[in-house]
Amino acid sequence: MAEYNVKVLGFGDNVVDKYEHIKTMYPGGNAVNFAVYSKMFGAKRSAYMGYFGDDMEAQHVINCLCEEGIETIKCRQLVGENGCAKVTVENNDRVFLGSNEGGIRGQTSFVLDRFDLEYIKGFDLVHSGNYCFTERQLPKIKAAGIPVSFDFSDDSADKYYADIAPLVDYAFMSCSGMEESKIHERLQKLAKYGVKVSVATLGSGGSIAFDGERFYTQKAYPVEHMVDTMGAGDSFLTAFLVSYTQKVKDKSVLQGTVEECMGKAAAFASKVCGLAGSWGHGKVYG
Repeated sequence: MAEYNVKVLGFGDNVVDKYEHIKTMYPGGNAVNFAVYSKMFGAKRSAYMGYFGDDMEAQHVINCLCEEGIETIKCRQLVGENGCAKVTVENNDRVFLGSNEGGIRGQTSFVLDRFDLEYIKGFDLVHSGNYCFTERQLPKIKAAGIPVSFDFSDDSADKYYADIAPLVDYAFMSCSGMEESKIHERLQKLAKYGVKVSVATLGSGGSIAFDGERFYTQKAYPVEHMVDTMGAGDSFLTAFLVSYTQKVKDKSVLQGTVEECMGKAAAFASKVCGLAGSWGHGKVYG
């Protein structure tokens, strides 16, 4: 039985992360990771909606989502390359080598029609992000009355925040290395745009959240068996969103709710760091 009576949808990107130094690829992408981690964390229903290419990389992601039991009935497969990112490891640090910018997904807009929106209305929350190419569809989701969470990039420009934040209920961003005062300013600005809860993740430095009234801090949990940090941020935001959405559904959001959900998120992220890639399923390529 699911631990959380929550139904969530990841809308947007899927990729394979190719680890060049070991010639192994893993399924990933912010929206896909959200769907998989939601299932792992205990959400009642977890789905992914997005475009796949028609190459072996796409098939690997599709197969892995099937094995994980993720609902994909609204996905579409197009002729072209699947999204792919290349990374390597130098001195125990992951180094990003480049990507094909989403492949065919980056060249083809996902346009939500009336039937897609009817499907989306069956969820408690839709999650998307900076690299999902879904920005133009967010007004439709907001108009449908479905809460939206969004993962901004560490290089998102001020105008991008100004355009997207008013369409978002929950916002996440990586702020590693940023001064705390600057982080507070950014979170406060998001609140002025209408974001209900915004969270800045700081890697090993933990996280800071703001709910429009006060700031909350959470230390990173120690990792028992460190394997890979690829999915740390996505797993954190997923666990926070699933647990917080449950509180919203139960109408039990209290002053300590944000802190409670941040704690659960930090604990879950520490466990995910014990998996290779974002959530395992490595496949050797030539």
